[in-house]
Amino acid sequence: MSLSRRLYPAQPALAVSVAVFREGKVLLASRAEEPYRRLFTLPGGLVEVGETVEAAALRELREETGVLARLVGFNRMVEHIARDDAGRVERHYVILSFAARWIAGEGEPSPEAAEILWRAPGDYEGLSLTPMLSHIVADAMRIVDGSV
Repeated sequence: MSLSRRLYPAQPALAVSVAVFREGKVLLASRAEEPYRRLFTLPGGLVEVGETVEAAALRELREETGVLARLVGFNRMVEHIARDDAGRVERHYVILSFAARWIAGEGEPSPEAAEILWRAPGDYEGLSLTPMLSHIVADAMRIVDGSV
């Protein structure tokens, strides 16, 4: 979906994200573009037509960071709705977030992910985060740890 179609959309855009865990740390990426430019979040992006949400999550992870992972389970749905000063919907994303275990790759910046970090869940000191990120990561960690 082109950037122009993402602004003032006729319908919500379906997106995915993935919380990847390796040795007790979660993979975070700072967004290179709006929305949430320069904020740390989970890798992810739009689902392509004909693609399953699971395949989209793994593709976006690989494209944005170079990391490979195995999905463990579905985590939660998150919505991002931004309105302009007149109250019109400027952006609307429905994001399906997954939990995963790391397979390979250290994580490399890309045009979509300006910076890559591995951080212990809850250790976000000095980072600007997207809304709800700490809760999303905590829930995903419980899935990966098998306590859900």
